[in-house]
Amino acid sequence: MSAIYILWLRELKKYTRSRTQIVASLGQPLLYLFVLGFGFGPVFRRAGEGSYLQFVAPGVIGVTILFTSIFSGMSLLWDRQFGFLKETLVAPVPRMHVMLGRTLGGATVAMLQGTLMAVVCLIAGFRPASLAAAPLGAVFMLLIALVFVALGVSIGASLQDLQGFQLIMNFLVMPIFFLSGALFPLNNLPAALAALTRLDPMSYGVDGLRAALLGAAHFGVGTDLAVLATVAATLLWLGAWRFSKIEA
Repeated sequence: MSAIYILWLRELKKYTRSRTQIVASLGQPLLYLFVLGFGFGPVFRRAGEGSYLQFVAPGVIGVTILFTSIFSGMSLLWDRQFGFLKETLVAPVPRMHVMLGRTLGGATVAMLQGTLMAVVCLIAGFRPASLAAAPLGAVFMLLIALVFVALGVSIGASLQDLQGFQLIMNFLVMPIFFLSGALFPLNNLPAALAALTRLDPMSYGVDGLRAALLGAAHFGVGTDLAVLATVAATLLWLGAWRFSKIEA
C-alpha cells in the first residue's frame, strides 16, 4: 500500500509543480464554455431550452476531466521513453500497486482540474440547482476520472511510441467528447446517433453531472452510476492486465 501512496503523491507533485500544464489543460474547455456558452445562448433561449450556459457547464466540467484523465497515459509513454518507467518496474513492489498508484494519482489530478473548471463556471454565471447535490457530483467526477485514466493507461501500456498514442487519442477522444451530449441535448436525436451516444461512457458521466448539478437526467442517476461503475471496473482490470505485460 505504501507504493500506491508514493506513486499517487508523485502524480500530485508533478501536477502542482507545473503551472503551465494546469493553465494549458483548461484552455480548450474554457473555449467551449465562453465561446459556445455565450455564443449559442440566444439560439438556445429562442428554442425554449433556457440558458445554454446552465446546460453546457456540467458538460464542460466533464470534458475537462476527460481530457486530463485520458492523457495521463501519455506520461506512461514519456516515462518509458526516458527510462523512468524501468526504475519503477524493477522496484520490489507488485505491478498492480504501481498501476493503481498511477491511476489514482491521475484520477485525483483530473478531479482537481474539474474542480477548477467548476469554479470558473461559477464565476461565469453558472448556478447549480442545489449545493446539497455536490457530493453526488463529486462521485460522478471520480467515476469519469477513473474510467478514462484506466483507458489511457491501458492504451499507453500497449504502445511503444508517443506518435502512436497521439494518433489513437485523436480518433478516440474527440468522438467520445462530441457523442457525450456535453454540447447538445440527447433528446429527439436520430436513431443512429442516439445509439452511438448510448455506447459512449462519457454520455453517462455528463448526464450524471447534469443530474447532480441541475436535477435533470436523460438516462437516470441509477443507470448513470451503474454504467460508469461497470466500465470503470472493466477498464481497471484491463489496465492492470496490460500493465502486467509491459516491458520497459
